[in-house]
Amino acid sequence: MSQIDLKIGPKIKAFRRQLGLQANKLSEQLGISPSYLNLIESGKRKIDGDLLLKVCEELKIELTDLTNKSDLNLANNLSELLGDELFEDLDILGPEVQDLVNTNPKIARALIKLGDNYKQKGQEIVSKVENISGKIIDGRKTSFPGEVVSDFLQENKNYFSKLEKFADDIFNRIQINNRATYMALCDFLKTEYGVKVKDVLPEDGKPFSKIYYKSQKELHLSDYVALETKKLYAAAQIAQEGAMVVIENYLSEFKFPSEESKKLTKVALLNYCGAAILMPYKLFHQECMKQKYDLELLQNTFACTFEQIAHRVTCLQDPKLPGIPFHFLRVDVAGNISKRFSLSGIEIPRYGGACPRWNVYSAFSRPGVIQAAVSKMSNGEKYVCIARTVEKGVGRYGKKKSILSIGLGCQAKYAKDFVYTENLDLNDKKTEIPIGVSCRTCDRLDCSQRAFPPLHKKFDVDINNRGVSVYVTE
Repeated sequence: MSQIDLKIGPKIKAFRRQLGLQANKLSEQLGISPSYLNLIESGKRKIDGDLLLKVCEELKIELTDLTNKSDLNLANNLSELLGDELFEDLDILGPEVQDLVNTNPKIARALIKLGDNYKQKGQEIVSKVENISGKIIDGRKTSFPGEVVSDFLQENKNYFSKLEKFADDIFNRIQINNRATYMALCDFLKTEYGVKVKDVLPEDGKPFSKIYYKSQKELHLSDYVALETKKLYAAAQIAQEGAMVVIENYLSEFKFPSEESKKLTKVALLNYCGAAILMPYKLFHQECMKQKYDLELLQNTFACTFEQIAHRVTCLQDPKLPGIPFHFLRVDVAGNISKRFSLSGIEIPRYGGACPRWNVYSAFSRPGVIQAAVSKMSNGEKYVCIARTVEKGVGRYGKKKSILSIGLGCQAKYAKDFVYTENLDLNDKKTEIPIGVSCRTCDRLDCSQRAFPPLHKKFDVDINNRGVSVYVTE
């Protein structure tokens, strides 16, 4: 029985309770016995298609309400949260976390919100103490508004139809040979909104990427950033001038824990719309199909950066013209995840670094080279994952650039449509890389790179025995 099948039963129970409907009454309406319904709701029996449709009809819900995969990361996020030393004495194991997620997903989400709030309050206290004492405190707990941005994108499947429509209209007005050029974007800003774009070389000691002087209606773009980045900033400025009402409407449908996280999400939507102007949906989808998602060829076609292309392929979620459901993450050399999004089904850590076996980390050993691998999760699910490093910023000679790694992947079943599988043998088990999500939530006991004991197994130390890691004695 699949993981999705197991999750449907508890969801049926939750919706039934929301309606105040007794189990025996629902079983009567469905024409099944109360005991059989109990087995379904407890995840012990698989439900067939006809009965599932009948359940949706009786509970007045859509099929997607039961089969939606939006909570695939929930168990992992909760496990990470409960792995904090604050809960160490409770010995909460992985199966107990999964039980909570399956039966009470709302309570699980509430705990995640409490965890985020706990981190944020800890950060605020540390900052106040630092301001008063004038000393830096080590071991601070940081809160990341970027996590909220990821939650927002995940909830909307990283697809915003109204912004796509706005972007299509702009592209059709400014395109030159199926491309949105930098000069065309600048000219449109000037003629349509009265905004003048200036390329500026920053003064020494005063670096910046972009500055918009609203009163003067001038957008200054740094000559230290690449032309492709300037294009995105100019396109995002068009969105700021013409699509802000649409963006505000999207933001109003989500509960933000802080004003900072809401502003950061607004920036994300402006950049989303800007990218859609540079790479309009239908044209971009057509090229993706033709080139089998060859990211470097797509770079040449649309004159965008590798990261911009990798972002854009995750947005192809129009139900009428869908693309491959990808996951995306961006990490630095210290293992920090600064961007994450998953429609592939793979779980990406919320609070810490991902599994060190992910090729998004090994990509740092071969800068600028796309590395492809078949990754196998502990539940047997296989993914095709690619990774490549990118450099950020353009500066003078001698100025050090930052380097990041971009990871992109999909389920193995989409291999035939993904160019990076052409040199991979998906049936060769020897080439599969066994990976997990993070050390705390991974149940692999044969990993020599384990940095923490697994949550699913009570940790003890045997001075006479040691497995492949000090945290494993088997």
